[in-house]
Amino acid sequence: MSVTLSTNAAKHVSEFMAKRGKGVGIRLGVKTSGCSGMAYRLEFVDDMHDEDLIFESHGVKVIVDPQSLAYLDGTELDFVREGLNEGFKFNNPNVKDACGCGESFNV
Repeated sequence: MSVTLSTNAAKHVSEFMAKRGKGVGIRLGVKTSGCSGMAYRLEFVDDMHDEDLIFESHGVKVIVDPQSLAYLDGTELDFVREGLNEGFKFNNPNVKDACGCGESFNV
């Protein structure tokens, strides 16, 4: 089981954490939300929890809670620029369907 970052995502996260001046990594999780059932949660982590699972990718720690890992196993988090837009893209092999707005998914 694993969750990874692309080179671009790791670089973006590393730069942002350096600007923040603190943090041990990023937390990736899921929550019930949206029209398809689940949505991604992404936040910087300053304090770890005992149950956290840690994956390291390109020198950046990706922290996942055990409940979310079932939905995120095999996911690669990428950071993409398309025209004037930029942001994180979740390449999740578990997704069976996503809503039209791209904000939620189901497995």
